[in-house]
Amino acid sequence: MARKIVFVQEINETHEKQIRSIARDWELISGKDRELWLPHLADAEIVAGWNSTATKECLQQDTMLRWVQSWGAGVDRMPLTALNEYGVLLTNSSGVHPNPISESIFAMMLGLTRQLQRSIRNQLQHKWEQLNGLGEIHGKTIGILGVGSIGLEVAKISKVFGMTVLGVKRTLSESVYVDRMVKMDSLDEVLRESDYIVNTLPHTSETNHVMGRAQFSAMKASAFYINIGRGGTTDTEALIEALQQGTIAGAGLDVFEVEPLPADNVLWDMDNVIISAHNTGITEYYQERAMHIFLRNLKDYVEGREPQLNRVNLEQQY
Repeated sequence: MARKIVFVQEINETHEKQIRSIARDWELISGKDRELWLPHLADAEIVAGWNSTATKECLQQDTMLRWVQSWGAGVDRMPLTALNEYGVLLTNSSGVHPNPISESIFAMMLGLTRQLQRSIRNQLQHKWEQLNGLGEIHGKTIGILGVGSIGLEVAKISKVFGMTVLGVKRTLSESVYVDRMVKMDSLDEVLRESDYIVNTLPHTSETNHVMGRAQFSAMKASAFYINIGRGGTTDTEALIEALQQGTIAGAGLDVFEVEPLPADNVLWDMDNVIISAHNTGITEYYQERAMHIFLRNLKDYVEGREPQLNRVNLEQQY
């Protein structure tokens, strides 16, 4: 029986040819409709993409699954414990997102600073209202929580605005775009100094609710909070409280503890909040970039080497 690669999604003809040129003797299954790939999950050796159906069908005692290529960067919703238990390798699509997410971050930062969300609401009501108290981003201080590929791109762009860049990272490293890098135990000093806090952290047991009441209280009353990482890193009730009480000036939010964000959540109606539906990573170039990562890993796998590009540490959860 031929070894199988299953995509739980549709791929285009060009990508199919690229995969077949590397894995010549493998059977490749993909498709938009689940009926096309569902019967093949149980005996798939490689699965690209993931969903709850794959968890049910693949993670059995006699599984043939050896490697999963996640089509996203975040793995907090993946069955990490089970993958580890069955000895399955996991790689992700980290590196696809720096451009679209950094652009989205600055769209939110600039929008909040110039109160564009209020102008848009006025436009919908045909209401002419000049706004007061509009700020500027130039020369301000930005604190970046999680200085990976996305954080570094944000840091680089920040320098165009003459900003001071503070970074918070699990393990210290240097960057020409970061003025000061500190570990998580120095988070509060970054919160106190920053005019913008940008959260790009993954959701793990260590980062769960890393932003809570104490942390929002440490921020400047004029500061803005941007979260494009994972919703679980932020205590939603504490954030709402900080926004309502003026503890912070506003927030740009793409991720939430509960998604979709419930229709009755008060965040929807706040003048000082910009909301997007977990789409800051979406880009017209996504498939091409993610496939490039997969093809590099696939070449290693077919040639008998374990995929190393974007290898996820299943115990550290990222």
